[in-house]
Amino acid sequence: MSNAAKVRVVRAPNPSAMTGPGTNSFLIGEEEVVVIDPGPDDLGHVQAILDAVEGRISHILVTHAHLDHSAGVALLAQATGAPVFAFGNAESGRSPTMARLAQTGLVGGGEGIDQVFRPDIFLRHGEVLQSDDWVIEALHTPGHMGGHLSFRLGDAIFCGDLIMGWSTTLISPPDGDLVDYFRSLDLLAGLAPRILYPAHGDPVTDPLPRLAELGAHRRHRTAQILSALDEAGGTAADLAARIYAVPQHLMPAAERNVLAHLLALADLGAVTYDGGPAAGVRWHRAAAAEG
Repeated sequence: MSNAAKVRVVRAPNPSAMTGPGTNSFLIGEEEVVVIDPGPDDLGHVQAILDAVEGRISHILVTHAHLDHSAGVALLAQATGAPVFAFGNAESGRSPTMARLAQTGLVGGGEGIDQVFRPDIFLRHGEVLQSDDWVIEALHTPGHMGGHLSFRLGDAIFCGDLIMGWSTTLISPPDGDLVDYFRSLDLLAGLAPRILYPAHGDPVTDPLPRLAELGAHRRHRTAQILSALDEAGGTAADLAARIYAVPQHLMPAAERNVLAHLLALADLGAVTYDGGPAAGVRWHRAAAAEG
């Protein structure tokens, strides 16, 4: 798949510890323009998108239903009449493990869930959209969120929050799933893109080493968690405090990342927990099976 469509970025004025310099809204094409992630509910940002377009906005694509990506959809759709494409709503694509966890009352963390977001048209993995000057393929890439999509344009992939150049992504159960995350990393690596366009930060111009680095980082974190559990059991919050050296305001995100690892390890039988798989349960290293 080759494509030389024009790509522009309009960065939203929403910098934070979670969003980095702000959310990137990408514009693809010239006469018929695709907008990927209209960003937050910010009239000034939506106007900046409209001002940057030379032709007409024909498609609005959303990687996932976090407020910093999808809350601006209503304003942009109203201004343009363009249909909105996404995998689904905020709960779409959850694994059975995460669906059970959500039933305990745990809600996602991080940038905030857009509970009112609904696309006009649902996209599934491998579906293709096209015009005279672009061909875009939808890729289902859960991990950061169950319904997360990436979008492939030739040898470039717009990867939303799955990959960021400046940081690792937050995996916050029940929306984020570490098992899905590893599968999505493998999917992108198998496509061997030339460049990744993340929704936060600058383009990743050497994707394969970055993908490998992110996978290695998660495996190292898993080893740290298992080592900590060898010393003593604890809640996800206990383990995060023992493992992470981050400012206190980032500890809730660290706790969610630890919980994601614990849930994946529980599926493998490597760890156990007291009671049901809720956020505050105590976790233990599973006893080794005797041969």
